[in-house]
Amino acid sequence: MSTLTHRLDQAQPYALGLFRIVIGLLFACHGAASLFGVLGGAMGGGTVPAGTWPGWYAAVIQLVGGGLVLVGLGTRGAALVSSGSMAYAYFWAHQPEALFPLQNHGETAALFCWAFALLIFTGPGALALDGLFGGKGSRAQESERGSEKQSTPVAA
Repeated sequence: MSTLTHRLDQAQPYALGLFRIVIGLLFACHGAASLFGVLGGAMGGGTVPAGTWPGWYAAVIQLVGGGLVLVGLGTRGAALVSSGSMAYAYFWAHQPEALFPLQNHGETAALFCWAFALLIFTGPGALALDGLFGGKGSRAQESERGSEKQSTPVAA
């Protein structure tokens, strides 16, 4: 294994943690904009009326799910719900307009959906509260197991 590859492999948990933090922050900002009218508000101004379907519920999922993913607490569960909400948003609101995301303005929903789907399978990475509490499947538990099994990266 080359030195560069080895160093990149060592940095992988931190890169994944940074990815998680950025995705969570951006998602939470969408929820805050819709619920509280900050950062430009919902759809360019204002807030989503409380209890309206699906906008208000989507905004709550965005704010809470984004916040949980941001701090790395219950990351996989929060990512599952967040990914599902973005898949719903894409197929319910965007896809009926046109087939491709560029045509139907669904790029954001599609990207968030797939970013959260990735976090479901990879976990939170470094710098997550999940590791502090030793949650099931956390990096802390994996390191306690020692070198029982060596993880092999998937290659194409």
